[in-house]
Amino acid sequence: MGRPRARRGDGVSASVRRWRHDLHRIPELGLREHRTGDYLAAALREIGVEVTRGVGGTGLVGTLRRGTGGAIGLRADMDGLPLTERGERPYRSENDGVMHACGHDGHMAMVLGAARRLAAEGGFAGTVHFVFQPAEEHGLGAAAMIADGLFQRFPMDAIFGLHTMPGQALGRIATRPGPLMAAEDNFEIRVIGRGGHAARPQMVIDPIPIAAEIVLALQTVVARTIDPAEPAVLSLTEITTDGARNAIPGRVVLRGDTRSFTPEVRELLERRIREVAAGIGAAHGARCEVTYTHEFEATVNDPSAVAAALTAARLTVGDENVDGDVTPWTASEDFGAFLRVVPGCFALIGNGGGASLHSPDYDFDDDALDTGVGYYVNLVRTVLETP
Repeated sequence: MGRPRARRGDGVSASVRRWRHDLHRIPELGLREHRTGDYLAAALREIGVEVTRGVGGTGLVGTLRRGTGGAIGLRADMDGLPLTERGERPYRSENDGVMHACGHDGHMAMVLGAARRLAAEGGFAGTVHFVFQPAEEHGLGAAAMIADGLFQRFPMDAIFGLHTMPGQALGRIATRPGPLMAAEDNFEIRVIGRGGHAARPQMVIDPIPIAAEIVLALQTVVARTIDPAEPAVLSLTEITTDGARNAIPGRVVLRGDTRSFTPEVRELLERRIREVAAGIGAAHGARCEVTYTHEFEATVNDPSAVAAALTAARLTVGDENVDGDVTPWTASEDFGAFLRVVPGCFALIGNGGGASLHSPDYDFDDDALDTGVGYYVNLVRTVLETP
């Protein structure tokens, strides 16, 4: 299999790399992307793209019009992660304790590169909105932009995005119709007993063995409740108490995370968590309170948008470097909230080997940038064909 080759625009490649490195230096946490927004707005205006700031807080939208026709969105996420970057690369984060460890610097640079090529070359009829979304890592930014009237103020027939994927061949583009990435929910179970002296257990309702039973019972929810053909994950991630070495606690708090792809499985996971906690607590004379929150929507691709994305991907890297039926990924992505409002397609672009996402050693591979720019340009020209 040959290495993917993207079609390049004259002078664009060097600018895209510079943008990526500059953005990597100035990472900011969600809804604090002020310097990032300033940088993006300046770059878009220099290209000749109309800019609207403050969409959903720190988000922004660039708009490029070429004649009449439909409208589509190209989305990039803006925020970094609360991690201290390792390594001595020349464009290392200048914001101590924050870094771009999820490739958002590369995502923004690829959309900027597509904007530059499309502004200079045209080749499409209609409107492209370049959507720069804040707070993806929190799962808050897409909803904030939608609530601020994103799709009313910037009408679009479809929206598209890319995410870097370590472990996937460099520059390879993969997607699928239907569910691509999972919904994420968080839960907290408060086991409320009656604490007391560790030497007098007969006087207490010990929440620790009750919590332990709940932990073990929850391990059977996916294995014995969910259809084996339906992907689902239930993870306990934290246990805390208000006890001490010689004091039995009165309360234990369990926290965890679930992933699913369909509303039915999502509802079933929540129901069983509540039932298991309430039943075991009642059996021991304790009370269990459950909080269950929806953090990310599932990313469910529209089949017609996927067809357009695959056409653009093949034009960019060739049939042999495109996977149109990639295995769904149980990580979550805020892009899914957009897809509940308008159709679209989210795809993965290979980052080769190296560190995993959300690692302090991660770095976006610059050799994937041209592929992403070429894909977006071909996508716009595929969807917004000139008459």
